[in-house]
Amino acid sequence: MRSALATAARALCCAQFMLFATIGSAHEPASFDRKTAEAFAEYVRATEARNESELTRGDGLLWIDDLPEVQRKRDYAELARGEVLMEQRNAFERGREFACPGGMIHHWEGVIFVAGARLEDVLRVLQDYDHHPEYYAPDVVKSKIESHQGDHFKVYLQFRRQKVITAVLNTEHAITYFRDGETRAHSRSSATRIAEVENPGKKNEREKSRDEDNGFLWGMETWWRMEEKDGGVYVQSEGVSLTRDIPAGLGWMIGPFVTSIPRETLTFTLEATRKAVLAQVRGKDSN
Repeated sequence: MRSALATAARALCCAQFMLFATIGSAHEPASFDRKTAEAFAEYVRATEARNESELTRGDGLLWIDDLPEVQRKRDYAELARGEVLMEQRNAFERGREFACPGGMIHHWEGVIFVAGARLEDVLRVLQDYDHHPEYYAPDVVKSKIESHQGDHFKVYLQFRRQKVITAVLNTEHAITYFRDGETRAHSRSSATRIAEVENPGKKNEREKSRDEDNGFLWGMETWWRMEEKDGGVYVQSEGVSLTRDIPAGLGWMIGPFVTSIPRETLTFTLEATRKAVLAQVRGKDSN
């Protein structure tokens, strides 16, 4: 047994090393071209159209609402127990898996239940961007509201993603919130700028150009939905992100490793959101 575990550990370390030696090498920058950008934009348009259709329909706000009754009841019971439910989405074009030359599109959806919270409690945390480094540490290092007009925000966020190696990214986002009634709301966030940071925190810190970065993150689009019911708030987040493709010949070994990062990031974001909301609810109740 110990021999088998040691072999598995060595294989994982080898996969991680090859992944970041190949993908994370500054000597081999990723190739982000027009076809990659166009494919991602088309995918985002299709996702946006689906979201708009579902929100207009207005009956089932959460993706679990469309599941068969037995599974739906089981999922709601898991949410009540504090679980994070995750689903990977895949888009197909004319019966074939969507193609994104030179890039990989990652599409995950997650939902949580924040017992005892009100809709305003959740919105207060999500919109408190200046304090996101407190709520979402260590993933969010810096944040700042650059402008705020009504329900529209322009926000700067610096992300720190660590898995074997560390990637620091300066990002800017355009975010709009929509109230769909007294108990429902949703938001739409789009990254308007993403830049990989070289030598973060040092005197020679600088942003890499798109032509020389490592392709850790090229695009980031997010849809949030919130509904207050059952004595709390259901919070759903759907994220579509774009990274560089896996080099030919390594997909069988490092593909699952690469695709796990967006899932883990979204799971952490939802759990951190619930923690921050509950902390504020407890603070409000104690006053």
